[in-house]
Amino acid sequence: MTKTITRDMTIGNPTKLILNFTLPMLIGNIFQQFYNMVDSIVVGKFVNKDALSAVGATGSITYLIFSLVFGMSAGISIVISQYYGAGDYEKVRKSFATATYVLFLVSLIMGTVGFFTSRPLLKLLGTHQDIIDQSHTYMKILYIGILGTACYNGISAVLRALGDAITPLVFLIIASILNVVLDLIFVIVFNMGVAGVAIATIISQFLSGIGCIIYAFKKVKILRIPLKEFKPDREIFIKCIRLGVPVALQNSLIAVSMMTLQSVVNSFQDTIKIAAFTAVNRIEQLVMQPSMSLGAAVASFTGQNIGADKIDRVKKGAKSATKIILIFSLLMLPVMYFGGQYIMRLFTKKEDFEVVMYGVEGIRITCFFYSFLGLIFITRNFLSGAGDIRIPMIMGFIEVIVRVSLSKYLSGIIGFNGVFLATGLTWFATGIFGSIRVVSGKWKDKSIVSKRA
Repeated sequence: MTKTITRDMTIGNPTKLILNFTLPMLIGNIFQQFYNMVDSIVVGKFVNKDALSAVGATGSITYLIFSLVFGMSAGISIVISQYYGAGDYEKVRKSFATATYVLFLVSLIMGTVGFFTSRPLLKLLGTHQDIIDQSHTYMKILYIGILGTACYNGISAVLRALGDAITPLVFLIIASILNVVLDLIFVIVFNMGVAGVAIATIISQFLSGIGCIIYAFKKVKILRIPLKEFKPDREIFIKCIRLGVPVALQNSLIAVSMMTLQSVVNSFQDTIKIAAFTAVNRIEQLVMQPSMSLGAAVASFTGQNIGADKIDRVKKGAKSATKIILIFSLLMLPVMYFGGQYIMRLFTKKEDFEVVMYGVEGIRITCFFYSFLGLIFITRNFLSGAGDIRIPMIMGFIEVIVRVSLSKYLSGIIGFNGVFLATGLTWFATGIFGSIRVVSGKWKDKSIVSKRA
């Protein structure tokens, strides 16, 4: 096949391949979180703490609506990586064409659902009256631009399945810079508040998605499909749905658990605590990025090697990734425990010292559980890449059960800090469960293309 920017991960040193794939993914994910954090930083610094709380109060709900898009992207990635590993390039092309139709349909449905259910869901979570209107405005604008999010995430998933983590990174960096500029213009110059940061987000994501698609068509010959052949394949459509829906359901379950956590936070009826929770969430999203990046690398590595029926390489990749994430988690523990207050100050004005105080207490609880958080991403992506998608879905159920039950119970006993302890214990339970499944080896016969299937 003609040389392209894709990468065959079925040959070469597993640790080196995973690290080489992880690095651009990590940079990209950090920019993605910076991209998301900028909204909070700009409104927190240049509007007020209510605006910061308003943006934060939408996180779990928007993730619920967007989870189907993210889930279908993940399912598509599994299908394409396994076909690519098996050397079936015709099926790769058909999968790409089918994926386009799937994501467009999903975006249309979920964007409509999100637009019309945003206020009822905010009320269901007990969102504070002082911020509910701003939260509603922010969410509606994001749902209008959901196609841009699907566009970028879809093409990124396809390219990563083919071993290319660089192209999505380049366009994400461009989008992040554009987002910062537009945020500042819309908020400071035009005084548009939370609406301004939402509009900046959807414009940036849409442009990055379009740019990524155009570049991919030029550089990745395997994706160049004549228009008359650009149609969905029934067999592949079913596989994408079969693999994507469980991942989407898993994401939805996580979103439900986060919505419950948000409702517990909202029950304190204190915008200072809501703002602190928002800031800690944004910080933890940043801390998660190495785990998420390594997990994405593991998913592509596992998918390609499962497709090539190289089980020993799959095991080596899982062991290498686990060692890497455990080392990272141990290094981050003292950094976050002693340095959390300085990071919290990025999100607040000088006079909002109570927000910083509550946030630092939360960070000092959750940082002890970072290693288990890392195991969640490694095991979940490993099992998804292998096609063992039922277990990641069960992991989602575990997150719901543990987080919902413990957040309400612990917050009633120890107050606001119970929310953060519940989060840490949720990571512990879910990470251990995923690890047990990987060690069991029951994932070996779940491939959709391997002779073992």
